[in-house]
Amino acid sequence: MGIVEELKEKALTTGDISREEALLLAEAPLEELAAAAEEIRRKKCGQGFDLCTIVNGKCGRCPEDCKYCAQSAHYQAKCTEAYGLLPTEKLLEGARRAKAGGALRYSIVTSGRRLSDREVEQVCESIRAIRQDTGIQVCVSFGLLEEGQFRKIKEAGASRVHCNLESSAGFFPKICTTHTYQDKIDTLKAARRAGLSVCSGGILGLGETMEDRIDMVLTARELGVKSIPVNLLNPIPGTPLEHRKPLTGQEARRCVALFRFLIPDASIRLAGGRGLLDDKGEQCFQSGANASISGDMLTTAGITVERDSEMVRNLGFEVRLCNE
Repeated sequence: MGIVEELKEKALTTGDISREEALLLAEAPLEELAAAAEEIRRKKCGQGFDLCTIVNGKCGRCPEDCKYCAQSAHYQAKCTEAYGLLPTEKLLEGARRAKAGGALRYSIVTSGRRLSDREVEQVCESIRAIRQDTGIQVCVSFGLLEEGQFRKIKEAGASRVHCNLESSAGFFPKICTTHTYQDKIDTLKAARRAGLSVCSGGILGLGETMEDRIDMVLTARELGVKSIPVNLLNPIPGTPLEHRKPLTGQEARRCVALFRFLIPDASIRLAGGRGLLDDKGEQCFQSGANASISGDMLTTAGITVERDSEMVRNLGFEVRLCNE
């Protein structure tokens, strides 16, 4: 029995692939690895495909120095027009469009280190209105909030908190110095204590190694994360990473397949940068991925919910909520 087959059986039984084993898988033939990841996905997750969309609920003027981000005030990127927290009417309008297009989740994402208490109260009103009007699942990405703030958000009707780890603990200081990796972990733990599910992954192509990517997902596994966004760096002019070469489709497939081995029952969610791939991620959805963020990203264009819905159904998936 080869290493891929052996570790596939381990993923399907104990689900505790080690760091050392993952590094061995990283060197395996891609097609063999992808086929095994697909088998794990089918047996652990079935044909469910979790489809969400995001809205840029507060844009630009961010004091954090994340080197990939067009919204950081530290750089000269040509971001979309900066604005404060959107009013309920605008957020509700976006939620209605998302649901009409076939999205199952609607995630409100805001720039900045964290929302203020006043802003949390305002957005809680929006969440209540969205839930009452559309019934769509509401996810939030509001920065480094505390448990009490998360409890208010849950009471308003949100179900999930997104806070990306971005990379490994060792690599993170090379892409951000204004907050720490531990801040991210503390935020995810606070959200869990408040009764919310959590969504956390990262960006591939920042300059990290395969070891960093594996370490990131192992940290997510330790935190009980079952929704793993996989973003591919879209180098934005004016940011420190503007000249980095984007990942190839083969590199993306290998990472997706590895992540499936590491968290066999997770929603491996293709997110930002997927539009840079020639096939818009279709081969990744045949290599272990089973979820996506569709529609436009925060400051870049994405792939429409309607187009994604058609593609995943043609691949044999059933669009439905997963990992609730």
